[in-house]
Amino acid sequence: MDAFMHALDLINVVLWHDWVLYVVLGTGVLFTIWSGFSQYVALTHGVAAIRGVYDRREDPGAINHFQALSTALSATVGLGNIGGVALAIALGGPGAVFWMWMVGLFGMALKLTEVTLSMLYRNTDDPDNPHGGPMWVADKGFAAWGLPALGKLIGVIFVVTLIISAITGGNMFQAWNVAEITASYFPSVPKPAVGIVLAMLVGLVIIGGIKRIGAVAGRLVPFMCLFYMAAAIYVVFAEIRQVPEMLWMIFVCAFSPADVDKAFLGGTAGYAFLWGMKRALFSSEAGQGSAPIAHSAAKTDQPVREGVVSGLEPFVDTLVVCTLTTLVILLSGAWNRSAEAVYPDGAALAVVPAAGASDGNAWTLQTPPLPAKSREALQTLRTAAPGWRNGETIFMILHADRQSNTGRDLHRLGGTVVAKEDGSFEAAWGTIRSTQKPRFNEDADGSPDYGVYGDYVGAALTGHAFDRVVPGLGMWLVTIACWLFALSTIISWSYYGEQGMIYILGQRSVLPYKFAYCALVVVATAGLMRTDAELDAFTALGTGVMLWANIPIMLVFGPIAMRAYHDYVRRLRRGEFRPGPRPPITDVIEGKDVR
Repeated sequence: MDAFMHALDLINVVLWHDWVLYVVLGTGVLFTIWSGFSQYVALTHGVAAIRGVYDRREDPGAINHFQALSTALSATVGLGNIGGVALAIALGGPGAVFWMWMVGLFGMALKLTEVTLSMLYRNTDDPDNPHGGPMWVADKGFAAWGLPALGKLIGVIFVVTLIISAITGGNMFQAWNVAEITASYFPSVPKPAVGIVLAMLVGLVIIGGIKRIGAVAGRLVPFMCLFYMAAAIYVVFAEIRQVPEMLWMIFVCAFSPADVDKAFLGGTAGYAFLWGMKRALFSSEAGQGSAPIAHSAAKTDQPVREGVVSGLEPFVDTLVVCTLTTLVILLSGAWNRSAEAVYPDGAALAVVPAAGASDGNAWTLQTPPLPAKSREALQTLRTAAPGWRNGETIFMILHADRQSNTGRDLHRLGGTVVAKEDGSFEAAWGTIRSTQKPRFNEDADGSPDYGVYGDYVGAALTGHAFDRVVPGLGMWLVTIACWLFALSTIISWSYYGEQGMIYILGQRSVLPYKFAYCALVVVATAGLMRTDAELDAFTALGTGVMLWANIPIMLVFGPIAMRAYHDYVRRLRRGEFRPGPRPPITDVIEGKDVR
């Protein structure tokens, strides 16, 4: 497994080179300017379209605008909004959030362009079951230029990246996070059992195809978003006086190094940019080419209209939901939390060479039994002293070799809590690599930091943030939200992968694909991924390969989308598209207005 993860890291270094991020952000800026700031049109005309005033039964497609948006949102509003934001802040600092906002803002134009292209080139041989996505853009677009073989080749390459992303970020990332957060709050629940239940729920929905997926998403997405946002808004209002300070800190840390602060190890502005971009691209899927597949099922004879509707996705996902998660984590102090316990006697602690290290550059810790957690930690976790739980993950902070990404020489040395027969708890420490012998970090007053920190990874950090404001809230809120968000995302991504399989192998491949897809939900919860670094490596692979495949397609065919967009806007302003009466909201949610 270690060799595999090392190979994966090497691939991701190429996929996520700095210039790749500049290209993606630059493409978003390009289409923002080219479209005349289409974000405004998305927030006005797009809202009217999802309300159903332009829905018509006779148009080609399978689901209405609202259900298409809900299906795409159910893929984007997932654990990236809970766990991904937490991961970005924990590793990149508050400044990462600013770059998430930039991706969300410019991503609205990216999403509009890629969806418009997919609608222009979608396959409507079966008008009630259309197929679309970047593979069809490449296929039909190059064929129109007399290069059908090239178009087919690029379409197949995109589908390969699509399936990789469906398996990693769309499936395994979600399942792993659900199992992790469920086990952290309910230790008696085996992680594979979580995977089995999740796989069964996914299977019950995806067996019914896009119409059932659209119907489920239309009900599930509004509920889960409002449920999560209501709790987050409560926390924000509880700490409302700190909000201006937090917003200013986000801006400052986006352009200057973030200082070391307790559990946060600090980082450069470039590292904040990297993490903000990566997590926002994973969360919003802007430029990734996945959402156009869902939108291509929309019932409409106006391709640009669905593109305008899709521009709402990054706004809802990144600029609303991710921002609320950000404020909860920052306002609660979870990102720079204090140690949960402190060893009273530093003389009993020792940094020693790790066993089996041939070069002598691997180090670990020898420590006595863990001290009881602090009163504050016990109150937050709502548990009795000593407060430890068998299998809990922890870390201590050591000085070692300088890290280029953070610009600091600080490292987290992770460990696992082990319960002993006498009722005490010990730490089984991992290793860190350093050419110099590590030493303990210092507190602000210069004294050694012998603190033991809880290692809250991804969604667990968000849950801990809620618990710090309202003890006990995180356990139920984040567990329920994770199940809902992950379920919706896995369902939508199954459809994306299914459309890729149909493009390559035809309809006969759908059923075997669905069985394999559900099986991978279980595999992800059975110990395949162990740490946040491994988690990031899997999701970075999926997102990265799709960006590499889709951005060139957008740049090649982007002028076609922009001509269609500007023509549509001119016709809209001339009053050519007259909205009809608003159908009942329940009919829109259930898709009855187009049946």
